[in-house]
Amino acid sequence: MHVALIGVTGYAGTTLFQLLSTHPAVDTIHCYGHDLTAAVPLATAVPALRFLAPAAQLEPYAPETVMADNDAVFFATSAGVTSQLATPYLAAQFPVIDLSGDFRLHDPATYTAWYHRPAASADALAQAYYGLAEFGDAADHPYIANPGCYATATLLGLAPLIQHHLIDPQTLVVDAKSGTSGAGKTLSEMTHFSNTNEDVQLYKVNEHQHIPEIVQQLHAWDPTITSLQFTTTLIPVSRGILSTIYAKATPTQAAAVSAAFTTTYADQPWVQYLGPALPTLKTVVGSNYCAIGTRYNPTTHTLMVASVIDNLIKGAGGQAIQNFNQYFGLPATAGLPALVTMP
Repeated sequence: MHVALIGVTGYAGTTLFQLLSTHPAVDTIHCYGHDLTAAVPLATAVPALRFLAPAAQLEPYAPETVMADNDAVFFATSAGVTSQLATPYLAAQFPVIDLSGDFRLHDPATYTAWYHRPAASADALAQAYYGLAEFGDAADHPYIANPGCYATATLLGLAPLIQHHLIDPQTLVVDAKSGTSGAGKTLSEMTHFSNTNEDVQLYKVNEHQHIPEIVQQLHAWDPTITSLQFTTTLIPVSRGILSTIYAKATPTQAAAVSAAFTTTYADQPWVQYLGPALPTLKTVVGSNYCAIGTRYNPTTHTLMVASVIDNLIKGAGGQAIQNFNQYFGLPATAGLPALVTMP
């Protein structure tokens, strides 16, 4: 099988290339630069790939070439790119897995309000499928919007609780922390080493662009949920997300939590429920796993959920391959890493 990758130079795109290069169903990866006018060696554009793909080229982008030479295309581009490039693929019903946020939201006005840029048309957005891999099947959906990293960790931690009505959703609070790779490769003062090292920084408080997609999915599970208290914090590590979730629950509800998580994820190879054991980032970093632990405080009637993922794998390239596997009827574990990076 031949696949196209647009956006290989970013962290998520480079990680996706590495994963695809070991996928048993992928024979060739064609890389394209949407702003290139001439081909350049991939090793020049992405030095980290010099040993993995020494002869590969980064080619100029043309949708007709992409569709003629490939069986599917992955977009690992920044927000605002695929909304401008998607039309030919939608018209042709060509398989697309889009790691950007451009097609995650159903409402163009909501996208514009949170992403501060023009949205794709309502008709185009209606053709996209939100690919939270453990809660659907991408097989019949040629345009797949890959969830965001914060959204993935948070929704996987919340799904059993919301679907089984085990918390008071009006008391829901999420405190999410991410390493610096979640901000991408673009240089900024916030991610400068001197500012990130030995510090913890709150950012985009009540403004993070993953909030509306989380609310959108929670609302689909429980229509009473229309908002979310969600805080993001930058921590001085390279990779990983810890989403810590708090909500009020009765003792009866809390007693059903373990069974709800166990049942929900019984057949999902990439979600591991640990019961009262609380995962750390090193539980999952380097792998496609999401690890989840829960604790209940009977004094305050507060349930806490800790959900951790590698933001570049389960939160980006790994989940994209899960959706690719679903679309093409491949094994759920094909091409995905199970080995955690240690130490």
